[in-house]
Amino acid sequence: MNIQDLHNLFLKCKSVSIDTRKIEKDSMFFAIKGENFDANTFASQAIELGALFVVIDNAAYAIDDRTILVENSLETLQELAKYHRAYLKLPIIALTGSNGKTTTKELINVVLSQKFKTKATVGNLNNHIGVPLTLLSFTKDTEIGIVEMGANHKKEIAFLCEIAQPDFGYITNFGKAHLEGFGGVEGVIIGKSEMYQYLAKNNKIAFVNLEDPIQIEKSAGIESFTFGVNNAQANLKINSIQANPFVVIGYDNFSVESHLIGLYNANNINAAVAMGAYFKVEDKAVKQAIENYIPENNRSQLLKKGSNEIILDAYNANPSSMAVAITNFLQLENSNKVMILGDMFELGDESLQEHKQIVDSLSDQNQSVCYLIGKYFYETKVAGDQLQFFETFDAFAEFLKTIHFKENTILIKGSRGMALERTLEFIN
Repeated sequence: MNIQDLHNLFLKCKSVSIDTRKIEKDSMFFAIKGENFDANTFASQAIELGALFVVIDNAAYAIDDRTILVENSLETLQELAKYHRAYLKLPIIALTGSNGKTTTKELINVVLSQKFKTKATVGNLNNHIGVPLTLLSFTKDTEIGIVEMGANHKKEIAFLCEIAQPDFGYITNFGKAHLEGFGGVEGVIIGKSEMYQYLAKNNKIAFVNLEDPIQIEKSAGIESFTFGVNNAQANLKINSIQANPFVVIGYDNFSVESHLIGLYNANNINAAVAMGAYFKVEDKAVKQAIENYIPENNRSQLLKKGSNEIILDAYNANPSSMAVAITNFLQLENSNKVMILGDMFELGDESLQEHKQIVDSLSDQNQSVCYLIGKYFYETKVAGDQLQFFETFDAFAEFLKTIHFKENTILIKGSRGMALERTLEFIN
């Protein structure tokens, strides 16, 4: 079956699914192999649960004309997504970067949805499977598509751009994330900049933060819409940025008082406001969209438990995001500060060095008690009244049973695998 015929069948379906546990009636199910399973074995179950068609790549699991045999189910999903994107011909904004992708994507979506029918990546479905699923969720009613792209190796962003074919691109930043896969910070810059290369090659438009010299350098020669602080050359001029703890930003014609915590969220907001300006969303609507956005899913959430204020930023962490979170936390005017920090993953040979740099930076401050959890932090253990180390979360949990937090401001941050949101159970 050629891709056009498959697309005609897809248009008869309400959605696409790759998981029978979440399958929807009248969907198209793609049987994609994983490391520990073969989804072809679920073909008949998908039909029973209401799928209209099932795409398989193992003839042994064919049922009837509702099963479509292809050479490779994953590659077919990607090819179908690329065809569907061309079929819709809608403008697409793609974004990537080391930190802040998902928050920025959500902010862009709430801003542009004030004027357009938008659709954006759900959650962090931003890889070689998630991007195709996002594209296939767009319909003829979608006026602007917003696609988040994640990567932990070179050539991944280039591959995702070839599928999504974005008209606009934005890179949040270049930081110390996925160093193991990229081979260091220089590899991160090369890998993320693949988006700029796509935009340049196809005469598309980049949104560029003029506060970031790497963005300026790597986007040279590309048509750009820019933003910057007190920068006369910027398309969107930013007059002031404050955070104590919420980010407040002043522009020429209006200001926004967000529910986002930390100066590191300022550029996430600025990017969304810049896109609102480019697409001519009214200032009043942009302001309303940003001010009504409430972060969730453990991303820069401000919580209250008992007499304590908690900044929960435990969705993910890398050396860049950890450093700015600590810097922002220490500049808060609140007293009785406590930091609960967990290991940062996917740093490869640089793991101990990066964890040691964080510990060294904490050793020089006396504003906050610091609890550091995980084997990497534990291996960099040093003596000090302000620092306490725990090799595992279980060890930290036992310690938490012996203390009581009262009238503290608490930062909780660590990689997703640390699941530091579990700390909330011990704070009351």
